[in-house]
Amino acid sequence: MEIYSKLFEVLFPVFFVVGIGYFLGKKNPKLDTVFITNFAANVGTPAMILYGLNVKNISLEVFTVYFWYYLIAIIGFAITGIIFLSLLKSNDIIRELPPFTMPNTGNMGVPICLFAYGSQGLGVAVAISSLIILFHFTLGVFLADRKFNFQVILKSPPFYAIIISIFLLYFKIKLPMFIENTSFLLMYATIFLILMSLGIALTRLKVFSFTKSIIYSIGRLFLGPIIALLIIYYFNLTGFSAGVLLIQCAMPSAVLNYLIASIYSPKEVVDNVSSMIVVSTLMSFLTIPIVVFFALKYFI
Repeated sequence: MEIYSKLFEVLFPVFFVVGIGYFLGKKNPKLDTVFITNFAANVGTPAMILYGLNVKNISLEVFTVYFWYYLIAIIGFAITGIIFLSLLKSNDIIRELPPFTMPNTGNMGVPICLFAYGSQGLGVAVAISSLIILFHFTLGVFLADRKFNFQVILKSPPFYAIIISIFLLYFKIKLPMFIENTSFLLMYATIFLILMSLGIALTRLKVFSFTKSIIYSIGRLFLGPIIALLIIYYFNLTGFSAGVLLIQCAMPSAVLNYLIASIYSPKEVVDNVSSMIVVSTLMSFLTIPIVVFFALKYFI
């Protein structure tokens, strides 16, 4: 019974705040979320990285190891994504690959791991999410635009937050208390705002190819945890870090895939990406509780 109580404690806050966003989005379809996007990208996410990747929560060794483990997972996502898109006879496999390859490790994954495993879980979750952030502004843009734009990542504040965090981890330098407290407040504000914005996004993104999106989402949500379990088994991983890896691999497609596609890709691709995000996110409300239950039961 205790594990079910813990599961409820972990998931209720996340789904409740997403529900608030959905309610507000339905109530006011013209609700402006530009502020949330700008705040999260330029202030909130860097603060989350600084707070999560500090020596109190994670070591450089753990950061490096799980950074590489999730890179292996991403390669697995990409291979299975190419297979699925080929079977579905996609007209543009390259541009439709990001939603399968880059899951929502930030908006949903980080708070779930935080509530499930505390500050240590947060450190590993942010280490994984930092890789996805880098990929969004490098591989994601490259796939969506079919050309590499290094200026995008140079203009990305989270990129510099990752560099600073790695530097501090390498030299085992603790954050000054005033920076730690400030980043702590900004991190929690960001978690609330991005979860709420996810709910708002669900009221605005549309499904254009339901059958294709269902099949695609099954691949994202079911093969993701399988790939994670294979990595856990092969490298003999145990404890909360393995649980975080499993949870982060089970996330739905990230909304940022849609934002990048809307800038760099043609409308047909954008519509397919939108469909994938909506369907996979809605399906994840059923699959995530199962994955988190498994993680809490076997990886503590």
